[in-house]
Amino acid sequence: MARRPLPRILSSGTASITRSREFARTAADNATDVLHPLITITRGLRLLAGAGRQKWAATPKDKRGPVLCSVAACVMVVALLPYGSVLALVAVMGAAAWKGRERNPVKTGPDEAETGRLRSLYEALVPYFSTADDPSPLFAHGGDWDKAFSEYAFDGDGRLTRLQVTYPAYFTDSEAGSRNRIEQLLHAKSGRGREYHFSWDEEGNRLVMSVLDALPTSIGAQRFVTAPGETVLGFTDGDAVQRTVPVSDGDTTRDAPPVVWRTGARSTEPHLLAVGQPGSGTTTLMRSIALQALQHGDILIIEGSGTGEYACLTGRDGVLAVECDLAGALATLEWAAHETERRLIASNRARQSGHPAPDDTKRPLWVLLDRPSVLGHLAAADGRPDPQELLQVPLRHGRAANVTVVVTEQFDSLDALGETLRTHTRARAVLGHCSRDQVESVLGTEPHTTPTPNAPPGRGYARLGTGPVLRLQVPATPDPYDEATSEAQRQAVLGLLPERQAPADATVSAEEAQEAAPIEPGVPEPVMPHPLTAAVAVAVESVRVRD
Repeated sequence: MARRPLPRILSSGTASITRSREFARTAADNATDVLHPLITITRGLRLLAGAGRQKWAATPKDKRGPVLCSVAACVMVVALLPYGSVLALVAVMGAAAWKGRERNPVKTGPDEAETGRLRSLYEALVPYFSTADDPSPLFAHGGDWDKAFSEYAFDGDGRLTRLQVTYPAYFTDSEAGSRNRIEQLLHAKSGRGREYHFSWDEEGNRLVMSVLDALPTSIGAQRFVTAPGETVLGFTDGDAVQRTVPVSDGDTTRDAPPVVWRTGARSTEPHLLAVGQPGSGTTTLMRSIALQALQHGDILIIEGSGTGEYACLTGRDGVLAVECDLAGALATLEWAAHETERRLIASNRARQSGHPAPDDTKRPLWVLLDRPSVLGHLAAADGRPDPQELLQVPLRHGRAANVTVVVTEQFDSLDALGETLRTHTRARAVLGHCSRDQVESVLGTEPHTTPTPNAPPGRGYARLGTGPVLRLQVPATPDPYDEATSEAQRQAVLGLLPERQAPADATVSAEEAQEAAPIEPGVPEPVMPHPLTAAVAVAVESVRVRD
């Protein structure tokens, strides 16, 4: 069958049609440019008229009469004014031009680059959220990602800041291994170098991933607004706790959410264990706790590393001892065990007699032990008992006797900690850069955030008992005697230190002088040493003499 030829207009007039279309399009563009002001004013008049109709419809019927009278009066005044009509026309045209101007279009969805990111993330999740037996899979290669990603947000660089994923009900979200694989995938595909928070809703089959802001490191040592028995370990996210305290952050004062650790007779977590890497800030945390504990109690400091990080506390009021050698540490811990037993016996006798507990048993006593594994190695080499054995009595009965134990250790020596210390230190803190397995080994559960690769000093996680894992940033409390400490931080720490105690010989001479002659008015009385300080000093000296 012969092919019929095309009509002449289709075979020979294609170029003419193309030129006609280009001419029409050019004429339309030129007309749009010329008539653009008129189009803008017309659009503005239409919007003003629509707004007027809405305003008139919203006006109650009993008030429409006065409104019409007011409008008519205004029109009459404008008409009687010289050039009033012209000015009114210019004002209306200006308002219409402003109302009808072109505005930047509101972004209602992801752009091409963001859509590509979401699609690649969807394709990466297909092997984990799909099975071959699913008749209508939510995740499938080449599927619709809009059904799986119900919410999403991007930052200025086009990286995800929030993503809500709806996954099938048969996904094993109750298993930690399954959740970890999804979290690692989302972390890798969404961009490394940031800290992500994952919130699993097992009941609704939803996972929300959000990017967390870095915790501020500018909060330094200061007096926090807390009650007796409360210690601020650091600060966390605003939605993680239900309390804020006023803090001084540089030259401003603001409210910050604290991680408050409660101690005392009614505390369920009476003792604390802090673990970290070298330079992670465990010593800073210990100094911060010591400065807060001195407000209402007495402290004993035992430094296993022997670097002199707590030299600023030596000889201060309320500081019973600061020991760095093995003999002094053993004597101090032995005295702490006897003091715990004495407090228990005194309180028990007072209760049996129907009397309140003595005042010397109510004052909190803090035992701060830094790096006990170092002292344990020295004791084993010298054939002496491990200092951790002397901590059993304060750890077991410290809550009833108002004795609190705080221990800091490093990850490489974590296995050297005894079972008693691990069991009774229910308040835990992990500082520095560490893996999820290391965090779980200390806190008992994995955090819901991804650890940051570069953690500043004092940055980590905290968990009080069986509570949730909280992000933690310890207040900057450096050694004031360190040359690398800034002047502002040095003065902040020195301002929190108590006054120094008077020497023992100076006290004796003052007592003799007082017996010889009365003290003149206006002359301060000599400062008497703390009785517990003298007892600790005698215990340490007796052990050193025996050695």
